[in-house]
Amino acid sequence: MTEDLNSLRTLLMLYETRSVTVAAERLSVSQPTVSYTLSRLRRRFGDDLFRREGNTLVPTSRARRLYDALHEPLSRVEQVASQASSAFDPALVGGEVVLALSSLGEITWLPIIFGALERSAPTMRLRVTPLDIDAVEDDLVRGTVDLAITMTVLPSARLWRQPFYDPEYVAVTHADHPLEPGEEGVRDRRFVVVAGREGHVFLRDALYEHGLAERVVLSVHGYAAVPHVLETTDLVALLPRYFAEVHRRYLPLVVSPLPWQVPNPRTALYSRREESLSPAQSWLRTLVLDALRADLPQYERLDR
Repeated sequence: MTEDLNSLRTLLMLYETRSVTVAAERLSVSQPTVSYTLSRLRRRFGDDLFRREGNTLVPTSRARRLYDALHEPLSRVEQVASQASSAFDPALVGGEVVLALSSLGEITWLPIIFGALERSAPTMRLRVTPLDIDAVEDDLVRGTVDLAITMTVLPSARLWRQPFYDPEYVAVTHADHPLEPGEEGVRDRRFVVVAGREGHVFLRDALYEHGLAERVVLSVHGYAAVPHVLETTDLVALLPRYFAEVHRRYLPLVVSPLPWQVPNPRTALYSRREESLSPAQSWLRTLVLDALRADLPQYERLDR
């Protein structure tokens, strides 16, 4: 029984990591042991299960079906075994956890999350990976990403979702170049926008809908440069208020209300479904959600 479970754990780990080397590291066994187990699994199921393409193991359709059928039941077995053997103590747990964030998420949320993790689990390592909205659902389900934060709604029954941030959007300028109130205050101003998938498209759309497309003189691919551009120019940026307030702590910036309404989709924390979480992932999810809620101002926080 134990040998069968270990073989299936190897199969799932190979599927999630697509690498014999990484699977061996996570299972705390040698690479030859993983290769031998894979050979046994191939004979048992009468299928290659994985084919090598370059340095990556690509699962066959049979391997995908096996993973879909096995990963939740096996996760529940391991969860029960872990709870029965000992209580989870984050202060004593090492290893690595993986968080998927956009560039804006790194600037805004990462300092909060890493601070909370250092205080509660000092031996745990955090790795941040770029948020790929097309791949993040599979990454979460396979376990290659533990948590993700995005305002994009991922309508999947395979995922757990908890909104925590109800953003307010503001106009931001250098303190020497504040906006005049109302819509007339933006008519003769020039704008910097974040283009591409990193940007909040409805903010750009608002400028275009109000006849300000020609007033956009600078487009950048990410948010990191925007506050520093504002520091040295008279440009205006439309930004999430919380992001702006973070940079007002050390830059001479001022915020003004937008002269129009814009959509404000909620930012949410994502993970695998409850029954698929390890005790460590469940603890991490609670830690991150509590830390984010505690740091947000009341007017933008979602406690439900």
